[in-house]
Amino acid sequence: MKYFESFISIGLIALFLSLSFQSCAQKSKSSEKSSGLKNHTFEVQKTEAEWKEILGPTEYKVLREAGTERAFTGKYNDFKKEGIYLCNGCKTKLFSSETKYESGTGWPSFYKPLNDENVLEIEDRSLGMVRTEVVCGSCGGHLGHVFNDGPKPTGLRYCLNSAALDFKEK
Repeated sequence: MKYFESFISIGLIALFLSLSFQSCAQKSKSSEKSSGLKNHTFEVQKTEAEWKEILGPTEYKVLREAGTERAFTGKYNDFKKEGIYLCNGCKTKLFSSETKYESGTGWPSFYKPLNDENVLEIEDRSLGMVRTEVVCGSCGGHLGHVFNDGPKPTGLRYCLNSAALDFKEK
């Protein structure tokens, strides 16, 4: 009986951790993305073939197919340099290192974008959850998600994929 209870406890812990780590790692469906952007025209528009030419496979998967990288594997998760984070697809300025913080999620996290026009928020109802996806305001590239559990002053956590980002040192 104790073996069975331990087995159940371990299973529940594993399920909880899996769901926790997936909070930043979910995909959103392109039809849901387009419905949230009815009135927005992206300045940077390329064909899928053009995106595949300029992006590596991981960057393409994240930015153009709303994929994700595994937690704790992205190059900017533990990155500490001062500067500006850019969209890896079109080089639009997105976030400052001044608003980056350690969230413990395994993805780079920020509490505020440089400006609201460059980071758009879209309702994401994929996988039976309601979340807010964030995309580049210039090219529509998937960046990650935003959650309401961040630090002051905004209380927001922009949980992003390193593959969606580039960096310009100060």
